Amino acid sequence: MSNASNALHRRVGRPNKSVLSRELILVTALRVLKRTGPDDFTMAALAADLGVKSPALYHHVGGKRDILAGIREYISDRIDTSAFGVRPWPEAVTVWARSYRAAFAAHPHAIALLATLPIAGAHRTLAMYEVVARGFVDSGWPEELVINNVVALENFILGSALDAVAPADMLEPGDFADEVPVFATALQARDRTDSAASPADQAFELGLAAIVTGLEASRAVLTQGGRER
Repeated sequence: MSNASNALHRRVGRPNKSVLSRELILVTALRVLKRTGPDDFTMAALAADLGVKSPALYHHVGGKRDILAGIREYISDRIDTSAFGVRPWPEAVTVWARSYRAAFAAHPHAIALLATLPIAGAHRTLAMYEVVARGFVDSGWPEELVINNVVALENFILGSALDAVAPADMLEPGDFADEVPVFATALQARDRTDSAASPADQAFELGLAAIVTGLEASRAVLTQGGRER
């Protein structure tokens, strides 16, 4: 076989490991994770999707745990923390929450995995949390309440991210509407409302406003009526 034929054979076959990059591996890992689910996600499955042998991946990532940390970073990089320290706390946390939901709604298959995976190793995600924690503390929240507040918000946000991609007829009672007349009528009333937002978006905004309003009322008491820094 000539040198030219050898070169052509290499191009149409498995890509050389130098073609790989960490970002390409992470984007592909998200696609594989969506197909396999967290239990069957393996380095071998990822390598197969990339058309390389598993050892080629280790030139760019440290293994499965590093990939999962990278996936967390890839998603959390889309979360907007820029309003903390610039806008009033209720507005800042609302901007953060909306972008957080959008980031995970784009990759809902990653929620179950990342929600139970230790955050260690995801350095950029940790940096995001640092900005959020500082925003809470600088707004007058006692340090011992900061993490609980963040986790409470996250629980709501991640559930809302799943709701954003749920089937539109998720709550339809079907042929059993007569068994739940109040629920069925309430569902119909919701669907008759004149709103450009989807039902999932409406529910998210309603819940977010309620949570932020409640937390802000608590913060106002704790800071004795507006002792903000």
